[in-house]
Amino acid sequence: MGEDGERFDSTDEQTELPPPGERPIRRRGPTVSRRAALGMMVGGAAVGVVGARVGFGSSSGGDLSGIAGDRGLDGAQAEAALKTYVPGGVFDEYFIISSGGHSGNLYVIGVPSMRMLKEIPVFTPNAWQGYGYGTDQGDKVLTEGADAAKSERLRWGDTHHPAISETDGMYDGRFVYINDRANGRIGMVDLRDFKTKQILDIPNLQTSHGGCFVTPNSEYVHISSMTPCPVTESGYAPLSRYKEDFRGFSTWLRIDQETGRFVMDESFQIELPPYTQDLADAGKLASFGLGFINTYNTEMATGGNLHDGHSDPAASLESSATKNDYDLLNIIDWQQAEAFVKAGTGLKTLNGMTVIPLEAAASEGILHFAPEPRNPHGVDVSPTGDYIVVSGKLDPNGNVYSTERIKEAIANQDYEGTDPFGVPILTLDSVLEAQVELGAGPLHSQFDDQGYAYTSLFIDTAVAKWSLGPKAGHEGDDAFKLVETLPVQYNIGHLVTAEGDTVQPAGKYLVALNKWSIDRFAPVGTLHPQNFQLVDLSGEKMTVLLDMPIGMGEPHYVQMIHRDKLTGVIQTYEPGTDPLTWSKSDFAIVAGEERVERKGTDLHVYMSALRSHFTPDVIEAKQGDTLRLHLTNVEQTPDATHGFAIPAYNIEASIDPGEVVNIDLPLTRPGTFAMYCSEFCSALHLEMQGWLEVAP
Repeated sequence: MGEDGERFDSTDEQTELPPPGERPIRRRGPTVSRRAALGMMVGGAAVGVVGARVGFGSSSGGDLSGIAGDRGLDGAQAEAALKTYVPGGVFDEYFIISSGGHSGNLYVIGVPSMRMLKEIPVFTPNAWQGYGYGTDQGDKVLTEGADAAKSERLRWGDTHHPAISETDGMYDGRFVYINDRANGRIGMVDLRDFKTKQILDIPNLQTSHGGCFVTPNSEYVHISSMTPCPVTESGYAPLSRYKEDFRGFSTWLRIDQETGRFVMDESFQIELPPYTQDLADAGKLASFGLGFINTYNTEMATGGNLHDGHSDPAASLESSATKNDYDLLNIIDWQQAEAFVKAGTGLKTLNGMTVIPLEAAASEGILHFAPEPRNPHGVDVSPTGDYIVVSGKLDPNGNVYSTERIKEAIANQDYEGTDPFGVPILTLDSVLEAQVELGAGPLHSQFDDQGYAYTSLFIDTAVAKWSLGPKAGHEGDDAFKLVETLPVQYNIGHLVTAEGDTVQPAGKYLVALNKWSIDRFAPVGTLHPQNFQLVDLSGEKMTVLLDMPIGMGEPHYVQMIHRDKLTGVIQTYEPGTDPLTWSKSDFAIVAGEERVERKGTDLHVYMSALRSHFTPDVIEAKQGDTLRLHLTNVEQTPDATHGFAIPAYNIEASIDPGEVVNIDLPLTRPGTFAMYCSEFCSALHLEMQGWLEVAP
């Protein structure tokens, strides 16, 4: 008999827990039962943690060792489950705001539970939230955010790098900005209601990757081009004139501090050479006033690997863009650029945007270069702003640049020459503080509150923890030193630590954004979900706590904010609010004011939504009319959202408590069409319906 009264069974099936990424090995043999053995292991790891406090012991009250044994969990797994469990009605300590990749949207995820809380539609329609299906809010934002000259109907995006607004270098929980890597756009989400308020199709940008980032007091949000574009009058130039006619742009959009919107009259661009701009970050504290952008393809390769029906791999852009020993780190003095713009001389206007010409940026001290490892894919500023960490995909090191050294080199004009466009290149030995060998394929770095950096290793599929020098509290032989490497599953891209982009990181948690999941979740077809892995940083060693499948897109980057920073979140709107303007809508009504007004062929219907009916619930119109429907949700109960759908006309709206939504619908065909509430709202939800009669 075992200590807990269970007998030993020589034929009990046993499970050996495998190394990460391998399948479990099942064995039969003379060993203790799985439940008994695991009960011994979990007793200390699980029951010892909480048992005495909450009185777990009987199976009816929650026998943790028994539960863990029945589920085949070892002690570490049971402990991880306890660390990540957040009961209903208890809120997560942190929230992740994640890019959604090809979904074109953002995700909100709780930490440590790793529960999906919300999808925020930005560049792509979302039926549940009535975004892009006939309402004034979603359709207005999407339409104004797509340059008709680029695309007649642009209804998708590829979100990459969200940036939360900051005050004094700390997240302030007011706004979040997100770039559309595919189409050169930027979106602004108001974190009071987690809704997109503005999309800007940025002039002179075809694609964007560098950014978003905000400056430490949200003076500007930055976004730069990825692939350069022609700057000719027609917008066309042959690739044979790539060097002469193509340029990149670093865009600095002034932020209205009240609304979070872009102030275009105070925004500007800095013209860049036709290299490929990659990631970017803002200086802070010691490096305040500076911005940093990676580049690759300083070779200015354009590809062309198919000739006369034969492929030539050596001529591919991939091969041609990896020849130089170094690429160039852009160092931008945005305060100097701001002063140059205010002076008003030497500027040009390109497609309606104020632009600092490349020649002026080079001669006025606005733009400098420093050599960086070839084909970089990470530039990250440390919390104090003293160090800039650059990682090169083809270089095993974390390369640490010193802000102090950069400023001294610029002051002393310590140049090793200029690039082909006259931009001064700082001497590498003058600006490089240290190199730390981390592993294969280093990409992005984040930081904690103990002076450590954490860098993703794509090829090694691991996270490297390393000390970040004297300015971060590490001296002597421990100044710049690899401390630990944690395997993750699999092929990590970005990563995030709690508030790791701010001047005061919290440490505690790290999330690895892994591109492949392979065997981490049950097979769901050929397109696998990505895998977010929650890592505990509070112990002596980094520990993976939880895997979370992301099956809605390909997230690229996230930021993690403490819930206490989200102080302005509302649950209902003031009655009659237009969420785009935060003001009382001209079309708002209260119960009892419902009416129909005809003005020529415009049929204005002022409708209320209240559990469980619309008023009016029958609309009589004529073919050729334009139905101008003004819906007010007169509820003030949190979560009392109503939907409104006319499926035959492709209309779907979501109306939150207190919100006013407007729909303009040309009635092009006759018929009698059903309309209904599409959001389950009450016991009589199915009765919340009506008719639209369109007479011929």
